[in-house]
Amino acid sequence: MIRRLILLAFALSIHACTHPVLAQETKWKIKKTQWSQVDEQAFQNFVQKIGEAVEARKCRTVIDCMKSDVNTYRHSDPPGLRYFADCADFPYFVRAYFAWKNGLPFTFADEMKHRPVKNNGGDLRYSRYGNVVTGRTSMAATSTGVFPDAVTLLNRTIRNQTSSANYRTNWTGNDTGEFFSDFYPVKVNRQAIQAGSILYDPNGHVTMVYRVSDDGRVYFVDAHPDNSLTTGQFGVKFVRSNPGQGAGFKNWRPYRLEGASQDTAGNWIGGKVVAATNTVLPLFSGEQFFGTELVPDEGVDWTKSQFVVNGKKITYYEFVRLKMAVGELRLDPVAELRNSVETLCETLIDRVHAVDTALKAGIQNQTHPPRLPDNIYGTSGDWETYSTPSRDAQLKVTYMDLLEQSRDFIKKLKAGDPSIVYTGVNLAQDLKDVYEAESRRCEITYTNTSGQGVTLNLEDVRLRLFKLSFDPYHCAELRWGAGTPQELATCQDSSEKRLWYEREQRLRNQPLRRYDLRMDFSLEDLAKPLPGNGLQDPPDVDLVKYLMTEI
Repeated sequence: MIRRLILLAFALSIHACTHPVLAQETKWKIKKTQWSQVDEQAFQNFVQKIGEAVEARKCRTVIDCMKSDVNTYRHSDPPGLRYFADCADFPYFVRAYFAWKNGLPFTFADEMKHRPVKNNGGDLRYSRYGNVVTGRTSMAATSTGVFPDAVTLLNRTIRNQTSSANYRTNWTGNDTGEFFSDFYPVKVNRQAIQAGSILYDPNGHVTMVYRVSDDGRVYFVDAHPDNSLTTGQFGVKFVRSNPGQGAGFKNWRPYRLEGASQDTAGNWIGGKVVAATNTVLPLFSGEQFFGTELVPDEGVDWTKSQFVVNGKKITYYEFVRLKMAVGELRLDPVAELRNSVETLCETLIDRVHAVDTALKAGIQNQTHPPRLPDNIYGTSGDWETYSTPSRDAQLKVTYMDLLEQSRDFIKKLKAGDPSIVYTGVNLAQDLKDVYEAESRRCEITYTNTSGQGVTLNLEDVRLRLFKLSFDPYHCAELRWGAGTPQELATCQDSSEKRLWYEREQRLRNQPLRRYDLRMDFSLEDLAKPLPGNGLQDPPDVDLVKYLMTEI
């Protein structure tokens, strides 16, 4: 009996050593005064694992990813830690979480204001010439050894005190004193743009790079107000803008904790955070704004920027792809179009989940507000969480890009462009075949008001692209642009809601997000053309029609 008890105790001790119970620490204790290259590489690996899990649809929300085996630190998370972030919060959340778990210093801008330049004002998230930092939070123990609480920071502080305004800073400056910017613009190359780099769209969206392929594609992960995560590729939907807005690729600004002292447990106490200035950062660059031919300077007209490689003028998006590729970039138009259509399919699938979230919340059963938000793309509350104007704009721009991409490939092939690799006999026919095959393969199913599934493929969606309602107060059928009276018959929306749908058509015709316009329209306002309420006609997205003219 005694021998059996001894063996049992030994077995339990083996199990305890094999599966240790990790300490659930809530206090932020700094073990290093600055991030090393090893720490940065580990952070890149952490971000890459999250992005690849989302890409593979192993997890679809922040909470699912952070509680899955993607997050190797999850077992030490204390009770009460929430995993919630939208697009602007997400990079800060992930960076802060990693820093906390690894005993690293962390600081972030918690207050912004407009840059003091002429004609700069309005919503900080969409200021014309960008913002400056006026407040900062640093996660360091006080001189008396009181440690800050990490859970409070992750649950509330970051969510309440950061927004896309944090990323909207001038391309240069903002790098000295206490109120430095958290990010800096980088050169366009593989050394600078890696997993963990930020990709900021001046239309108010923030994403984080998680992978760069050998053929120069930059993949990003982004968060949404409903806590969902999606992935995508850098392209024309990320617009360029004036340098004051600081759009494009950025890296986290390095900093160190100075003047701190260690306690007996090896924790750094007190001190202040000092940032690295732009002049000492080898990857700092203004080429995203000023191109390859202008000398980056505050007085230079950025609109005259050009991107020239080997004596050939190319677009900014071609420049990024070329610079990020390993070796000499060669493009197979058929493979490129297939990849683009596959990416479009993923975007469409993500929309299904977004609309389903709104429908499950029952927003479509509520009374429609008397006015739209001040701006349908940038707002708060239920509209921000459950509407889809930004997602829908991304779909529209991607369909438009398929058409433009195909035109460009055919034009380059005819001109004998050496970057094009094609061995077939009829490129237009091959592109048409690829699109139609991938379109049939890509099917989504939405659930209508009666609980029945309605299946659409990629081309079905294109045909009704500008009928898809972004308005969360509409039924499922209108959210998916019901194409026939039979499909629409199950919708139970009132006549007033259907009138909202009818009069929002001009807004649906607008393919680009516009954050610079007031859109708090009433039904009466939408009855006639007004500044900001969209376009009379939608743009051309008919790829097949174009290709037929080239066959």
